[in-house]
Order: sequence, then C-alpha cells, then structure tokens
Amino acid sequence: MNVGVAHSEVNPNTRVMNSRGMWLTYGLGVGMLHVVLLSIPFFSVPVAWTLTNVIHNLGMYVFLHAVKGTPFETPDQGKARLLTHWEQLDYGVQFTSSRKFFTISPIILYFLASFYTKYDPTHFILNTTSLLTVLIPKMPQLHGVRIFGINKY
Repeated sequence: MNVGVAHSEVNPNTRVMNSRGMWLTYGLGVGMLHVVLLSIPFFSVPVAWTLTNVIHNLGMYVFLHAVKGTPFETPDQGKARLLTHWEQLDYGVQFTSSRKFFTISPIILYFLASFYTKYDPTHFILNTTSLLTVLIPKMPQLHGVRIFGINKY
C-alpha cells in the first residue's frame, strides 16, 4: 500500500483515458481547435479542415506515441519508463474501449477532412499521410517495437 499518495493506481497513466468525461473533453478540444482555425480570416474551409486533422494527429502522435514514461511517481520501479503512453494504456491490453475510441477518432476526423476538402489531391495526400502516422503505431503488432531503434531509450 502506498501511504501518502493521491491515487491508488500503480501507474495512473493506465486509466487516465477511461476517466469520467475524458472522451467528451477530447471531442470538445478537437471541436474548439477547428472553430479557432475557422475563425482565422484567410483560412478557407478546406484549409481549416486539413489543419485541424494535421494538428490533431501531430498532437496525438507526440502525446501517445513519442513521449515515454509517466509524469507521476510510480512504485513500479521504472517499468513504465520505457513505454509510450499508448503502450501503458489499459495495462497494454489490446482492443479496449479507450483504445478503440482513440483509434477511431482520427479516422472519423480524416473522413470529415476529406469530405470537406472535396477530395482535393493535395489535401488528400496530406490528410492520408497524417492519418497513417497515427494509425500505424497503434497496431498491436507494433506494441513495444522501436523501428530502427528510434525512441529506444
């Protein structure tokens, strides 16, 4: 038992995406980003949608797939130190509801961006590349894999 700590989880990173209101907050954050981009006068609607998609996917990649460790002091003796947030999510169990939500949300945003850009080739390539950069690291076959040793330590 951990005396003097504020949480009962060994690693709070494992459950933070399942916490109450997280999915709603996430959706509202993406919606706010889009509204802010739409309010910039010289951005057209297709540019705003593509920027929303790219900024969202860049943020998702950095926070879920690039940053490793945990911001909390954990009693697990550093086991989470070498894992990304995605790998820590739900104790590494695949196909949980939070993992499904964070896999489907960039796909839905991609479909919206592609539709509102009227499948313009330039926007389509940018949106597709952005989508692939966040979907490929989420594959169960890549759990714990570091391609070319990138982000190994």
